[in-house]
Amino acid sequence: MKRFAFLSVILLASMPTIALAAGAIEGGSKQATNWSAIGMFVGFVGLTLAITYWAAKRTASAADFYSAGGGITGFQNGLAIAGDYMSAASFLGISGLVYTSGYDGLIYSVGWLVGWPIVTFLIAEQLRNLGKFTFADVTSFRLGQTEIRILAACGSLVTVAFYLIAQMVGAGKLIQLLFGLDYWIAVVLVGGLMMIYVTFGGMKATTWVQIIKAVLLLSGATFMAGAVLYKFGFSPEALFTKATEVHPKKLAIMEPGTLISNPLSAISLGLALMFGTAGLPHILMRFFTVKDAQAARKSVFYATGFIGYFYILTFIIGFGAITLVSTDAMFLDGSILEKTKSGIAAIKGGSNMAAIHLANAVGGNLFLGFISAVAFATILAVVSGLALAGASSISHDLYGMVIKGGNANEQDEIRVSKIATLVLGVLAIFLGIVFENQNVAFMVGLAFAIAASCNFPVLVMSIFWKGLTTRGAVIGGFLGLVSAVVGVVLSPAVWEVTLGFAKGSAPIRLDNPALFSMAIAFVGIWLVSVLDRSKRAAVDRDGFDAQYVRSQTGIGAASATAH
Repeated sequence: MKRFAFLSVILLASMPTIALAAGAIEGGSKQATNWSAIGMFVGFVGLTLAITYWAAKRTASAADFYSAGGGITGFQNGLAIAGDYMSAASFLGISGLVYTSGYDGLIYSVGWLVGWPIVTFLIAEQLRNLGKFTFADVTSFRLGQTEIRILAACGSLVTVAFYLIAQMVGAGKLIQLLFGLDYWIAVVLVGGLMMIYVTFGGMKATTWVQIIKAVLLLSGATFMAGAVLYKFGFSPEALFTKATEVHPKKLAIMEPGTLISNPLSAISLGLALMFGTAGLPHILMRFFTVKDAQAARKSVFYATGFIGYFYILTFIIGFGAITLVSTDAMFLDGSILEKTKSGIAAIKGGSNMAAIHLANAVGGNLFLGFISAVAFATILAVVSGLALAGASSISHDLYGMVIKGGNANEQDEIRVSKIATLVLGVLAIFLGIVFENQNVAFMVGLAFAIAASCNFPVLVMSIFWKGLTTRGAVIGGFLGLVSAVVGVVLSPAVWEVTLGFAKGSAPIRLDNPALFSMAIAFVGIWLVSVLDRSKRAAVDRDGFDAQYVRSQTGIGAASATAH
């Protein structure tokens, strides 16, 4: 505890100092120090560190560390899931896409949102009844422990790694632009706080950080959207009319096709976003924090409502930015405006800063400080959940179940998880610095494509198909994992834009490979399982009936821990 208190004091004391370390941002200029934002940053970090200290004193067992002892209510878990899911990509990215492309920018929010009914009706209750700490507990219920947990750990860690890079780069760029921080200092700050939250507080601290962040984000977005509508007499029609007048694309922003014109690409991206949600390890872990399957179902219900409401707000925020930000010279880069004659293209910091600038336009410097702190909280909450999911895969699946064969001491497992968190934190900081100028959006897309192509097929077929065998799950799962990674690397977005090869040279012309990598995974799982005549295959099939009864009734499921 003394070490925790020391690290907390150092971080809090250093924040105002590093905020003044003015670093270069776009165009070589420096950002003026925003003292209201710094005050809110320090206040938020202080509050969350206090929660982490409280949680650390109540985290004694592996159940406490991995799943908060199963003692989170359905409503609390719904808020926490929303906090985990409403990432910087959701808040800054979707509003930025709407700002540049109009109506078509909602393809990501629609794709992410419609994944939740799949989670609700297909896997939420079954996950809670069959699992304990990670989704690998579910997939290995009747299949070979070693092989399946290695596959699940690989899929989880690759997904977590790319998701973490995207969040770390987003954090660095956001704070660098807002406060003139050196990029690497911003990344180190986020990584350091993430390690403290997870290492000392486990799932309890992470859950409450996510709940606080969800409340702050929903409150801030509600006020911002309300302020935009207030300026137009609460008439969406007046808002959209004004947006079509000032946007260079005019009425085209109210039509589909301005962002993704290729139907095949749209279908593939939609599949990745929809089914990737049901395969994200940090989201699936949240279903083990509630007491029973009924609470798991309730938590998805609440989460879907919060997330859906939030995405409606991002639509209004995006159009509000078109009308109020792109027409105000205060938020535009004069040199770019002179070249392009477009306020949309000339926005300072790029389109991802549309929501941040809109906060200043409707609420002044104080509200800008609040939204900046909320964006920072958003990133912290998501990276904490990701780090815990990655550490759990290493400590519980690989160390506890594979290396120790299920006989690991709880305290040793927690110790390994904390060490894994520190290693993941250092790795995330390093990769965040190395990938500073890489395409963040496609890293997130890759994470969803991997989750949809590896984790989701194995998970859903292990729950619902009696014929699944260990060999089929492992071979099909790895086929989906490899094809997803290869498909994205060889796509135009990465091969040409990110890696710099000549335009038109990409071996695969599809930006997101989920349409094909998911098909490869499902066909591979089915075909290998059908052809599998091994002794292990017979055991796998015979175990389905017991698994089905457990998944539907919850008899024998892990219960919540009394505190």
